[in-house]
Amino acid sequence: MVVNSVHWFRKGLRLHDNPALQEALSGADTVRCVYILDPWFAGAANVGINRWRFLLEALEDLDSSLKKLNSRLFVIRGQPTDVFPRLFKEWNVTRLTFEFDPEPYGKERDGAIIKMAQEFGVETVVRNSHTLYSLDRIIEMNNNSPPLTFKRFQTIVSRLELPRRPLAAVSQQQMNRCLTKISDNHEQLYSIPSLEELGFRTEGLPPAVWRGGESEALDRLGKHLDRKVWVASTRVKTCSLYASPTGLSPYLRFGCLSCRVLYYNLKEIYMKLCKRSSPPLSLYGQLLWREFFYTAATNNPNFDRMEGNPICVQIPWDQNPEALAKWAEGRTGFPWIDAIMTQLRQEGWIHHRARHAVACFLTRGDLWISWESGMKVFEELLLDADWSVNAGSWMWLSCSAFFQQFFHCYCPVGFGRRTDPSGDYIRRYVPILKDYPNRYIYEPWNAPESLQKAVNCVVGVDYPKPMINHAEGSRLN
Repeated sequence: MVVNSVHWFRKGLRLHDNPALQEALSGADTVRCVYILDPWFAGAANVGINRWRFLLEALEDLDSSLKKLNSRLFVIRGQPTDVFPRLFKEWNVTRLTFEFDPEPYGKERDGAIIKMAQEFGVETVVRNSHTLYSLDRIIEMNNNSPPLTFKRFQTIVSRLELPRRPLAAVSQQQMNRCLTKISDNHEQLYSIPSLEELGFRTEGLPPAVWRGGESEALDRLGKHLDRKVWVASTRVKTCSLYASPTGLSPYLRFGCLSCRVLYYNLKEIYMKLCKRSSPPLSLYGQLLWREFFYTAATNNPNFDRMEGNPICVQIPWDQNPEALAKWAEGRTGFPWIDAIMTQLRQEGWIHHRARHAVACFLTRGDLWISWESGMKVFEELLLDADWSVNAGSWMWLSCSAFFQQFFHCYCPVGFGRRTDPSGDYIRRYVPILKDYPNRYIYEPWNAPESLQKAVNCVVGVDYPKPMINHAEGSRLN
């Protein structure tokens, strides 16, 4: 029997540790790798230009890697329910493979595609590789409900078997065993779109701080691990508010980097340096928080909203579109907050301390605006925002779920000053304040009027006055 495989890329945009792709290649006569892009969704979705650029770069990198293996990426415009019936017939498909999507929308979409494939006589193979563990197993071990505190989650994870070892990248030898039929008009039919084609204006668009793709992810992984070795050996803790060449979070979000590859590399480094067989769970903090939120969200379709969400405290938040816009656009009059939101809009990333600061300011700290509004802004701008982790983080930081006794409010002046005493971060992202001395850079409204005029930045004229009295607002909230 002839086996014609199609591997459907969604997240998991990589050739290393991709068990579903390996299943597509196993015993196949032909294989085609597809990515389905809905042009209507591109225009209607709440996704900003930096996130789209990252995705398109990841697709270009994937196509380039497949080219080296005598294959190509087939980017197809349309919706999966419309695209697959045509492909099944046109390519005589017998096997469809894809990575398991743990999020409610993804599970519903995939269920419909699996049913459709059955009707066409197409075998469907689904494999998990976007999370370290089986989320269903974690839920089962917690009396069939997701653990809602990180401590409880860690307890359960500590009882699980170690995550499966990552698989090697697809090899030339594997690809040589099966054929990818590439037509002469492949570029015309299946090319990766440009930002302009998706409706974005690119005049004046600065170079990407984070370049998408598996190749960049693996290069960064090496630097990330070198840095981990340095930190572990020197015991020096660093906190840089700027984008780092060792940062990995966007690559985990898009699946350009396997979480299992990161996990086992961290484990190996720890065992070499510390001579212990079992590293502490804290070593995998970023990965475990990701798993925690995925577990909490997987069976909760209302995880991204307050209404109808059984784990979310129902809070009477204020409706204030004008205040929300000032926060989102970096016009609050608090330089620390405005610098963070400017960096987010320009680069698509901010440090976790900065995320805490702006989330607290918007919600329980100052403006008393719903975490849902902040989540949507992050969904548009933040490269590593995905549905589960973004919503979960916002519920947590607004004290709406997971950690409801978290009453500490971050001062939009003091917290910034402790994090970056020199104020250079503000000077970079709010350059109109660059000539203010350190003493006033976090609170320019307290500078003498003569100084404000001398540095050509008068508060209330050239830079906004604070939009709220923090001491009063945080006390009332």
